[in-house]
Amino acid sequence: MVGDKIRKLRLDRNMTLAELGSELGISHQQLQKYETGTNRLSAGMLSNVADVLRVSIEELFEDATAPKGRSPDPVEKARNECHTWINRTSSTDKLSAMARVLKALSAD
Repeated sequence: MVGDKIRKLRLDRNMTLAELGSELGISHQQLQKYETGTNRLSAGMLSNVADVLRVSIEELFEDATAPKGRSPDPVEKARNECHTWINRTSSTDKLSAMARVLKALSAD
């Protein structure tokens, strides 16, 4: 169940196995084993996954296939996607440019 949830969250953020694995410091093969349930995640890895995906650890234990009573909040989904792109960027110049764009767009 946890692996299914990680996969769903990864795909929601348009991340590949390699991208998420890199952010976690593991191979994409190891991440795939976590997602398929072949290997179990340690408590420390659960914490790392939750941090990178910007969710609570509890959310990783929610059934990814269960229908929810409400649809996902589109604002939160968009916010998570922005965080994903920001977290993928390591260039100070690019991050500064992103900040300027976001600041300009946030002025209503």
